Amino acid sequence: MMKSREWSRKTREEVITLHRKGNGYKKIAKMLNIPRETIGSIIRKFKAKGTVETLPGRGRKKMLTSTAVRYLKRRVKKSPCVTAEELRKDLSDVGTEVSAQTIRRTLRNEGLHARTPRRTPLLSPKNKKSRLQYAKSHVDKAQKFWDSVLWTDETKLELFGPMDQRYVWRRKNKAYEEKNTLPTVKHGGGSIMLWGCFASAGTGKLQRVQGTMNRAWLQIKGWNILEWPSQSPDLNPIENLWWDLKKAVAVRKPKNVTELEAFAHDEWAKIPVDRCKTLVSSYASRLKAVITVKGYCTKY
Repeated sequence: MMKSREWSRKTREEVITLHRKGNGYKKIAKMLNIPRETIGSIIRKFKAKGTVETLPGRGRKKMLTSTAVRYLKRRVKKSPCVTAEELRKDLSDVGTEVSAQTIRRTLRNEGLHARTPRRTPLLSPKNKKSRLQYAKSHVDKAQKFWDSVLWTDETKLELFGPMDQRYVWRRKNKAYEEKNTLPTVKHGGGSIMLWGCFASAGTGKLQRVQGTMNRAWLQIKGWNILEWPSQSPDLNPIENLWWDLKKAVAVRKPKNVTELEAFAHDEWAKIPVDRCKTLVSSYASRLKAVITVKGYCTKY
């Protein structure tokens, strides 16, 4: 049933007008197609308050003052990792008693939501300075320059790695029934190191390696090396392709290291040229993002 406060002011005025003309509750309800109980409620409130206006003070009272809300916003802005329980204790210390749940709801209403923090490389002041200098010195490079760059890097591919996340539908206390378990191998079941490269024109060689492809190896190949700031995976678009590769390989569920390597080569060759071209063509945006955050990590 619709509550009286949900009816428009015009409708409430009609109810009062008809009542003053001597019409009973039942007749008014029939004339306006409104529940009789609602007619009675509107008329009783009019007699008590002398108006059909919605008076202030209706509805649920706010549990926190605007001052307390401003404090919460300042606190989480300064310390994003602070917990709702810690905030509750802060307010309790100054005489405001509310639950942690109320604090979470208040912050959500202010557009602040609890989220898992993104994991980023640990950047020292020196790292940030190096990243910023690199971005500023390359941001004005023509797209033709980036199209000529061969992007290279290494990655570790695990047989049962973090990309192999699976779920099972089961009942409570049935977690260890054989059908509800996923057999694992000690130490992850094996892994391989891969070295790969790509350019705007598409993916290049993918090679399993022992050890590390260091600067000396690249120089032996006679390649010019683009000086690179350390701790900067977001400045090498091949990281995006490694992510694509690991997802694609995990879907195929390799059973051993041999299959792991074979599937990796298959999926690497399938990466579309358009994907490579898009990553390279947007490289200037990465550099601008680094400049904007003064050398800190970016969403890339």
